[in-house]
Amino acid sequence: MSRRLAPMGFVPPDRATATELWVVRHGESTWNIEGRYQGQTDVPLSHVGVLQAASLAERLTGQAFAAVYSSDLRRAVQTAEAVAERLSGPPALTLEPELREIDVGELSGLVYADIRERHPQYLSDLTADPWQTRRPGGESMQDLSARSGAALRAICARHPGERVLVFTHGGVVRVAVGLALGGVPEGAWARLSVTNTSITRVLLDASRGTLLGFNDDAHLEDLSHATEADDVLGQAP
Repeated sequence: MSRRLAPMGFVPPDRATATELWVVRHGESTWNIEGRYQGQTDVPLSHVGVLQAASLAERLTGQAFAAVYSSDLRRAVQTAEAVAERLSGPPALTLEPELREIDVGELSGLVYADIRERHPQYLSDLTADPWQTRRPGGESMQDLSARSGAALRAICARHPGERVLVFTHGGVVRVAVGLALGGVPEGAWARLSVTNTSITRVLLDASRGTLLGFNDDAHLEDLSHATEADDVLGQAP
């Protein structure tokens, strides 16, 4: 019997062997509020971020996942811990440093006005080539994609046919989308708005992927705001 094809002849991943990742951006941090680039600086959740994490935990209460992974940065870990204890099981939380946000190097702690004043050449280069331009002393989006993409692939290899929850950062969520779509057109990744504690679902196997859902933040409807500012866009947060 031939395998059923999805629209346009696309063969979707086989759920018997593929991994469904629920990729969650951390709650709002104290530096998100201030518009400061944080990258891999270990910044905690704000009061709103704690509420966002609690709202997500309420939404996912009783859900079952084979495993839970998190970036080892505090804002991601705090979000993960709030949710993991409400899951069915609950599964153990595994910290994965390769799921960290992009390294912004010398930009850490700066607001956009500071960057415009101190690093004008970087901003010019970023406009010309947003994918390969490295933050001064840090990483490019291409670097982040290689690092975190390998980490996401390794998680999938450990959990074939299973559903896994991953807590990470806005840049890594974009990488997951790229894996699901077989790449994101140049420049388009910057248009992917990723709000705090939003859920993005991807189904991945060794050779293909499918985007099942993107930036689902329905659990935040009763909160005052859901911050979109992050460290991968070359504009004021």
